[in-house]
Parts: sequence; structure tokens; C-alpha cells
Amino acid sequence: MPAAVVTGASSGIGLELARLFAADRYDLFLVARNETALRHLAEDLSGRHGIRVWPVVADLSRPEGPAAVAAAVASAGSEMTALINNAGFGLLGRFVDTPLERDLEMIQVNVSALTDLTRRFLPGMVARRRGMILNVASTAGFQPGPLMSVYYATKAYVVSFSLALSVELEGTGVTSTVLCPGPTRTAFHAAAGMKGTRMERLAMEAEPVARAGYHAMLRGRKMVTPGTLNKLLAVGTRAVPRTWAARVAKRRQEKRNK
Repeated sequence: MPAAVVTGASSGIGLELARLFAADRYDLFLVARNETALRHLAEDLSGRHGIRVWPVVADLSRPEGPAAVAAAVASAGSEMTALINNAGFGLLGRFVDTPLERDLEMIQVNVSALTDLTRRFLPGMVARRRGMILNVASTAGFQPGPLMSVYYATKAYVVSFSLALSVELEGTGVTSTVLCPGPTRTAFHAAAGMKGTRMERLAMEAEPVARAGYHAMLRGRKMVTPGTLNKLLAVGTRAVPRTWAARVAKRRQEKRNK
């Protein structure tokens, strides 16, 4: 069977992506820190779809996290068909006030671990001339984001890296797709300190976001932004000066923080 690694698989978009892969009978390596949630999900998906599922408990905010994921895949003897870099988190607040340790952990998860895992699994995909990478970014990646400055910057990296990689991989049989959702109903808002804000109330459900990313990946598309309003935002931010876009984003974040 084909196999896929899904990071951040215990909830939200990652959970829905795991369900989509399972329905298409992929063996799965589900990565998260929540061992109990992972084991319950693994038992459910393996029993429901007759696939092999490995729960991989790993902390991607630590530099050794990606190596633990790669070791789990190697010990199972699986050849990876799809890599889903979904794990990530944000933090609301002025950069001068947010804990530096937390911001550095965010860079580790959102940027470093994503890059590390991609580099570990990509050579095998290219050698086999078969593979798919789906990196989960955000509409935040299209503009600077005062009051979530590090988060927006990490997602800009994911967009740029994924699109550059997609061009590098043309003709190899391997594709890179970047999923850029807007606000989505996941545990993200509580973790970022945004519970109950307007942003959360306007959020899309995780399942259609995951489905849009999944099908875009299967078709080899380079980028997908689910939702009409989110598509308009993506286009609009490219049409205005970046400093103006940053001020608009700051006002939006200030309203969300009230």
C-alpha cells in the first residue's frame, strides 16, 4: 500500500487529512505530541479501513523531533508516498511582549521541522519518481502581520519554499502543493490566545479545508486557497503596498484581540 506521514494529526486539519488518506487506503504515520489521541485515532482508522497505522509521538518544537519521525518510518520499512507538513501554531501579541522561547518554538515547528522533514523524505521520492508533498501554510503568508508577526513570517516562508520546490520538482514525478487556508475551526485559536475572537467566529470547518488541500495535492496543483473570501484576500494583498497591507492587518488583529 502507499504510505503517508501526517504531522499535527491529532486534531483539526491534520485529523481530517488522516481520515481522507485512510479512506483511500494509505498506510499512515500519524505524528503529534498527544499520545492518547493518536492511539485512539490509529485504532479507529486501522479498524475502519483495514490499513496499518503507526502513532508517532514526537515534539516537533524540539530539533530532534523530525529525526524521531524519520526513524519511525525507517523501522517500519515503509516507502513514503506522501508527506503532509501540517503541524504548526501561532501566538497573538506584540513581538516585544510575547515570550521569546515560544516564538523560537514556533519557528522550529512551522519552518525548521517542515524543512527538515521535507529534506529527509524528498530524496527517496525523487529516486522512485513518485511522491507528493503538502505543506499547510495560511492566507497569513501573503502579507506582514503585526500582532502575530512571527506567525505570519513563518507562513510566508512556507508559501515561498513550497512554490519554489514545486518548480524545482517539475518532471521528477514528485509534486509540492501548498494549502493556504484562512481562519479554520481547529485548536489553533485557543493555543494562539484567540479563543472567542471575530476571527474564530468567521472560521471555516476543518473538513472542507482538508478536502480542498487533499484533492489539490492529488491533482499536482502548486497552491490552493479554500473559500471565496480567502481567495479574494490572497489576490487583494498582492495589489497593494506591503506597508499598507501590514497596517490593515494590524487593525484587523487589534479588533480580534478585543
